[in-house]
Amino acid sequence: MTKKMIMFDIDGTLLDHDKKLPASAKEAVKSLKEAGHEVAFATGRAPYFIKDLRKELEIDSFICFNGQYVEIENEVIYKNPIDRELLAHLSGFSTTQNHPLVYMGAEFMRSTFDYHSDIEESLTSLNIDTTQIEMDASYYNDTEIYQTLLYCKEHEETLYRENLRKLNFIRWHEYSMDVLPLGGSKAKGIEKFIEKKGFSKDQVYAFGDNLNDIEMLQYAGHSVAMGNAPEEVKKAARYVTKDVGEDGIAYGLQMVGLLS
Repeated sequence: MTKKMIMFDIDGTLLDHDKKLPASAKEAVKSLKEAGHEVAFATGRAPYFIKDLRKELEIDSFICFNGQYVEIENEVIYKNPIDRELLAHLSGFSTTQNHPLVYMGAEFMRSTFDYHSDIEESLTSLNIDTTQIEMDASYYNDTEIYQTLLYCKEHEETLYRENLRKLNFIRWHEYSMDVLPLGGSKAKGIEKFIEKKGFSKDQVYAFGDNLNDIEMLQYAGHSVAMGNAPEEVKKAARYVTKDVGEDGIAYGLQMVGLLS
């Protein structure tokens, strides 16, 4: 058997619609590891938001911030922070629009607003405790920021895309977009990961469900979109499995021949 590298998105892929880990998904990950394969997360979340899941699944390698931060077995092997001048431009422009930002560093996240209902609603949907987010509008001045959450409605996106062309904007919530360095993606994180570990693209299996997974699904040799994914995401994948709530991970792994 040739060792494979399996990359899992978290929200809507490993975790179901209630942010629970299905028993079938947990058992599937265990089986993959027992078979000698390598398993890692590829998520938009920060490292501090996946600690419990890492412990539960005994996974110590991950790609966070949608590819901008890669850690393998407790060693950080790649970092791609957003340029501070671009963050200053983003900060200034969002202030004129009265739109909140949340800056995400490797250890903490800080907001430009002391409180905002959109921040509360979006992060609570991920079971994230927002009481730990302090206000610090200048946090990016002395901290590397790998991803920023921008709070604006869909019809306001064009304002940012036209005025900040050196940043990448990906919507993940009705109220919020991820802001990344131009060219930054989970695919770039996987590229750095497999370069370090010695895997080829054809040995990579990627599972995802949302817009921030498209590049990853296009990059991986074997890609699986969840049944709950939008059509645009499904079209980017080689395979489409069942809904995350219908044992989609286990079913998808069987589809690609990694589980019997």
